[in-house]
Amino acid sequence: MITITVNGKAVEIEGEMSVERLLDTVEVPPNYLAVELNSDVVPREDYSAVTVHAGDEVEVVTLVGGG
Repeated sequence: MITITVNGKAVEIEGEMSVERLLDTVEVPPNYLAVELNSDVVPREDYSAVTVHAGDEVEVVTLVGGG
């Protein structure tokens, strides 16, 4: 098990994995727009190629309406 941070909360996952697999593993809002890994935006087409490692910080960004 490794620990990463997802949207500011510590999360334990079974090991290093792709962003794509991570999104299937952790609770992610269904209307997410983008993923940041260590403050870098990960293009959607790279989700399967980019790996999340121990200590990484992941932000799943969603659209929030306001007025």
